[in-house]
Amino acid sequence: MSGTSSGEPAAPQEADPHRWWGLVVIALAQLMVVLDATIVNIALPSAQRDLGMSDGNRQWVITAYTLAFGGLLLLGGRIADLVGRKRTFVIGLVGFAAASAIGGAAVTPAMLFGARALQGVFAAVLAPSALSLLSTTFSDPKERGKAFGIYGTLAAGGAAAGFIVGGVLTEYLNWRWCLYVNVPFAITAVIGAYALLRDRPGTGGARLDVRGAVLGCGGLVSLVYGFSEAQPRGWVDPLVLSLFALAVVLLAAFVWWQTRAPMPLLPLHIIRDRNRAGCMVTMMLAVIGMFGMFLFMTYYLQVILAYSPLRTGLAFLPMTAAILTGSTQISARLLPHVGPRMLMVPGMLLASGGMVILTQMTVDSAYVSEILPALLLIGLGMGLTFMPVFSTATAGVAPRDSGVTSATVNTSQQVGGSIGTALLNTIATSTGASYIASHLTDPAQRGRIVREGIVHGYTVAIWVAAGIMLLAALVAGLMVTARAPKHGTPAEHPVAEPVG
Repeated sequence: MSGTSSGEPAAPQEADPHRWWGLVVIALAQLMVVLDATIVNIALPSAQRDLGMSDGNRQWVITAYTLAFGGLLLLGGRIADLVGRKRTFVIGLVGFAAASAIGGAAVTPAMLFGARALQGVFAAVLAPSALSLLSTTFSDPKERGKAFGIYGTLAAGGAAAGFIVGGVLTEYLNWRWCLYVNVPFAITAVIGAYALLRDRPGTGGARLDVRGAVLGCGGLVSLVYGFSEAQPRGWVDPLVLSLFALAVVLLAAFVWWQTRAPMPLLPLHIIRDRNRAGCMVTMMLAVIGMFGMFLFMTYYLQVILAYSPLRTGLAFLPMTAAILTGSTQISARLLPHVGPRMLMVPGMLLASGGMVILTQMTVDSAYVSEILPALLLIGLGMGLTFMPVFSTATAGVAPRDSGVTSATVNTSQQVGGSIGTALLNTIATSTGASYIASHLTDPAQRGRIVREGIVHGYTVAIWVAAGIMLLAALVAGLMVTARAPKHGTPAEHPVAEPVG
């Protein structure tokens, strides 16, 4: 709504001539953040041996990152709106690179955990400023579709690419390079940001909603921490139940406070919008299923089929290609002509179908005939879904709210990933253990029974993931009623919002 940017209707004509190079810079930063969520998975056994981590503590290499990232994203999004997106983007890049260097040089488990948490903090600043820069740079519906297709591909495919990069670096260099590799990425992106990115200044005189930040971030951290502790402790452990209860209290207090705060951290009109809320719920449900699948397939390929780290990473490549195809070649071309749910619903149905195929895997499954078709369907479905989710959730938002809107989309993704990993892993572990206990009658068959039990646990959890993705299709079909962007409100003319 500000007149600081072009007030002319012909905004697309006056668009930044460097916008596509700017997209390269934004995409590079986003790729770095998304890669880091998974790149250390394959390096984890080496890091554990090197630093002497216990089996109970090793999960913190992953959890410290997702906790800080998911818990602080809303605050990061609001900082981007108040301070200025480009400035916040650069601060996030520099901090992320520094935290990565500390993690690569870690000599104790605590030093690595702290560095991973610090990475999550700066990722929470970086990710929403990157997405909001993208949403304010590309306002023409057709260009916006292409730009968000590329961005959505990185957001979905970067996680799979992380396994490949992690495999290569761990096998041929050292686990520490899985962290050091972020430094050249970040330096290149900082130089590109100063040369190519343009931004409106931050909102002068605005204040951060500190009480909202404490309540919202505290609630999210309690929720994610509760799910991460449910795996080792069990769902009815007093600490786990206390964390969930605390999360409910804090998040309820957060919503109450946001209706009264003079400058709310999350203006509630953003999530009152039916389409935006539908996109965010769809995103969270889709990622719950996808992160669980990544976890199980990584262990299945390495432990059951005895693949090397690099071969495991390469096994995910076809899925990455399918995400790329679904996002840039199908969604980006169709979104200007069809409503977003016409892509999201089939996308989630395809991904759910791929999960159902995976439920048939055994200890002797062949990759090409039994695993590959499922990965291709899941990848295609995710590509069809993610791009319209990002584009629709951030379309038509007042410029001052674009950062916090972007952060809310990212938060739904991170919280979904954390919940998916913990929830599905708990289901897999408990059902696998029950299977082994009931089938282990002949000690001579122990090795085979244990492997069958592990795979049984995976398939039960993948059935749950398939159901969650069907639920995502239902949510998208019922809640996301937006029309094709070219028939709707152009992004450069934000929808009027009832805020002062």
